[in-house]
Order: sequence, then C-alpha cells, then structure tokens
Amino acid sequence: MAKTHVTMKVNGAEVEGLVEPRTLLVHFIRENLGMTGTHIGCETTHCGACTVDIDGMSVKSCTMFAVQAQGSDITTVEGMANADGTLSALQEGFRMMHGLQCGFCTPGMIVRAHRLLKENPAPSEQEIRMGISGNICRCTGYQNIVKAIQYASAKISGVEFREAAE
Repeated sequence: MAKTHVTMKVNGAEVEGLVEPRTLLVHFIRENLGMTGTHIGCETTHCGACTVDIDGMSVKSCTMFAVQAQGSDITTVEGMANADGTLSALQEGFRMMHGLQCGFCTPGMIVRAHRLLKENPAPSEQEIRMGISGNICRCTGYQNIVKAIQYASAKISGVEFREAAE
C-alpha cells in the first residue's frame, strides 16, 4: 500500500512520517514517534485511554487516522509536564489525591482533564464527572480522580484546595 507523508506538531515539536492511509493516529504516536504514554484500550472510542488533545479538542486517537491529523497541533500525556520537567498541576493532583491505581486510564484521564480545565477552570463535581464521562476507569471508582481534578483546578487558580468533609 502506498504511504502518505504527514506532518504535525506533537507536544510543541514538528514531526513527520510516512504512513499508510489506514494507520490510526494512536499507532503513529506510539510506533512512529515512540511516545507510548497514549494507551490502546478498546479501539472503539469507548474507554478513552487513547485520548489526546488535537487543536484544542479532546480526541480519541484510536479512531482517527494519522492522515486526518495533518497539520494539527497535538498534545499527548508526555506533553503535560511543566516546561522545567516538573509535574503539572494535574499530574501532581493525580499523585497527591491518589487518582490512579493501575494507571492504564491515567494518560487519557489527564489529557481529558487538561482540556476540561481549559474550557471550565472551576468546574463543579458534577461538571467534572460529566467532563470525564467518556473515559473509563475500572479501578478507582472515580472519586479520587474527581478530587485530583479539583486539586488541579484550585492550584491553577491559586486557591487552597480543601477536600469536602466525609
């Protein structure tokens, strides 16, 4: 099969490659670029483990072809850290609030939560739950993921995070 030349920006760096037109973006990111943080789960858009940020939108990269991302600006979980390499507020939130267990869903959750906080810097618990509803976690029960996003929202806003009394 003939290959197509693609170029895009991934985590701030211009990248290019030759791909078959049927190559999924998740495979291009993992195999061609060697960025394995974006996980392959269901390959049907149900789980969200493959979520990346493309041109300001959360996209499940398992059902998008790499050629469709031509010229796009993509952020993967590898691009979530601060410029100095320290953890971003979201990464710190997931760490501090125990927002992960096995970690399989975590990259997609962090990327989706990043976009959620860009769109709504101070979401309610209900808005967070709705905002991450396209990403499945089979371990945590979501409570600590919600706390992690609340923590990040507070930190980004410069407000002290206070957990609700249980």
